[in-house]
Amino acid sequence: MFDNLAKVVIRESVVGLSFWMPKERRIRLERWLRGREEFRRLQRADAVVVSYGKSGRTWLRVMLSRFYQVKHGIAEKHMIGFDNFHRMNPAAPKLLFTHDNYLKDYTGHGGDKRDYYDSRVVLMVRDPADTAVSQYFQWKFRMRKGKKALNKYPEHGSEVEIFDFVMDPDAGIPKIVDYMNAWATEIPRIREVLLIRYEELRADTPGALRRVVDFLGTPGDDKEIGEAVSYASVENMRKLEEKGTFWRAGGRMKPGQKDNPNSFKVRRAKVGGYRDYFDDAQVAAIETYLRENLSPVFGYGLETPLAERQPRQAANG
Repeated sequence: MFDNLAKVVIRESVVGLSFWMPKERRIRLERWLRGREEFRRLQRADAVVVSYGKSGRTWLRVMLSRFYQVKHGIAEKHMIGFDNFHRMNPAAPKLLFTHDNYLKDYTGHGGDKRDYYDSRVVLMVRDPADTAVSQYFQWKFRMRKGKKALNKYPEHGSEVEIFDFVMDPDAGIPKIVDYMNAWATEIPRIREVLLIRYEELRADTPGALRRVVDFLGTPGDDKEIGEAVSYASVENMRKLEEKGTFWRAGGRMKPGQKDNPNSFKVRRAKVGGYRDYFDDAQVAAIETYLRENLSPVFGYGLETPLAERQPRQAANG
């Protein structure tokens, strides 16, 4: 923990000392520094969990944390973060969790995923419409001002309607689709990859979690799987967030505003919930865009309108 904290302090200090630089240059510097940290961890990781932001990765991360806590006798207050569990018990893997935002800024490999070719990758995806809606509430109530600028989201304090946000090329569905399509093209080039969809994790949580831990080379018994699934239920995760159980994880598991349910990290966890926020014409525009642009690799059944589709079995590499 202290090693990770020191790296963050050094990065923030360097960025702070660059206050005299033009804004765009400061942003490039911070993205490069973050990419360098990720690259160094990637070289040491046993596996990588990759997802676009708000695709359910924190839920999976809490499940994995509880799984290894039970399996290896690690205290509940810790959330797995790269090598912290491995240092407590070498039988636990070193897992890099990334949104694949910054690595290319350090390596220069923005046109492909060659940085991951020799890695064991768990690629977690979610319906882009649900992801974009969740990102809207993340941006509105939880995201720091600096993070918004770093990733080209609408400016801090600006008023943006939810439909405009989810259709924004720099923040919404088009950006998410580009991200997913880039990974779809590169999946065959990665040494080992497991594709896990948020929807299948909701439909069969024990089965999907078992696939993940088996893929990571750390299989578990029914008790370990069951405890992890129960611990990471929506209801319990909200309680954990309210109590600040994972205080060592910083703001990752804290509500933005305790009296605002939309500011919680664990918000609704509803499959297809995006439809609740738009009128029929807006839903049609969203679904048409996805049907015409999203790669079929992810199995979202885009040959039919999204409102009628049924999740299909995710690919397993």
